Amino acid sequence: MIGRRNRGDGTATSVIRQVASWCLTYPDDEILSRTGLLDDALRQQRRTPAIELLRGFVAHLDASEPDTLRQDYTDTFDLSRKHTLYLSYWTAGDTRRRGTVLGEFKQHYRDSGFLVDLHGELPDHLPIVLEFAARVDPDAGGALLQDFRPALELLRLSLVERGSPYADVLVAVCATLPGESPADRRAVAAMRESPVPTENVGLEPYDPRLLPLTTTGTTVR
Repeated sequence: MIGRRNRGDGTATSVIRQVASWCLTYPDDEILSRTGLLDDALRQQRRTPAIELLRGFVAHLDASEPDTLRQDYTDTFDLSRKHTLYLSYWTAGDTRRRGTVLGEFKQHYRDSGFLVDLHGELPDHLPIVLEFAARVDPDAGGALLQDFRPALELLRLSLVERGSPYADVLVAVCATLPGESPADRRAVAAMRESPVPTENVGLEPYDPRLLPLTTTGTTVR
């Protein structure tokens, strides 16, 4: 089994989710300028497998050529649906139901009482959800991540199969949720309570950019 929750440490959970949010954002100059800040934040936490995985990924960002990082990010997340960061795509595909699910994400953000500026991204983009869970509403954000646990685990498995450095980030994210991560796609499928939409890519057949949230209102853009 993969991934055990860092139980009883809400601060560490928030730090892991915030750092993971930035690590899963397109590595532009602003993100790459934060590697020292991210490492410092992780160093202040108790050493756990999740913390160490994120520190390793941050070191990867710091040591790699920016152009190489950007090409890898594009190849991994933008050019393949098998690694999409849009959580509802794993569960609803391109069905009509997806529009309803996206509306539910927006409603969660409105209910928080904070202004969540999506900066042109869809509300289910994983970096946005992670930052919401880290900085705005840990309970509602954690519940969202738990609701979409199958999507997170499928993304984790897909990145592991690809041999992507981003797999470590997903392992760390999943470790903030209760229980163990499933070992394979069959185990993920067993987590689901509803049939798989025909357009869904995550269980076939078993087989954008975030900026910091602001806190001055209730409008979701």
